[in-house]
Amino acid sequence: MKLQLEKFGKTLLSRELGSEAFKAFQSTLRGLSKDEGLEIDFSGVLTLTPSWADEFLSPLLSQLGDRLVLLPSDNLSVHATLKILREANKRSFKMK
Repeated sequence: MKLQLEKFGKTLLSRELGSEAFKAFQSTLRGLSKDEGLEIDFSGVLTLTPSWADEFLSPLLSQLGDRLVLLPSDNLSVHATLKILREANKRSFKMK
């Protein structure tokens, strides 16, 4: 399954909004089979902050592990945020 993060907005800014997005995504996440992966597409996202990503991507990484795949992005805020999360989680995201 592919998730376009842009569906949650172009500027993904706060812990509260990241937490709300994660809660809203739970019903879709429950529909994934045990073997199905989730690809995160950053297209259309202008700003991704570490606080939003920590509330949304970190729990996904905990739940899905290697089934969570991040698609390539040219966005510098995405790159900086993912670097911070890798260091904070002491675990890397699987990149495509």
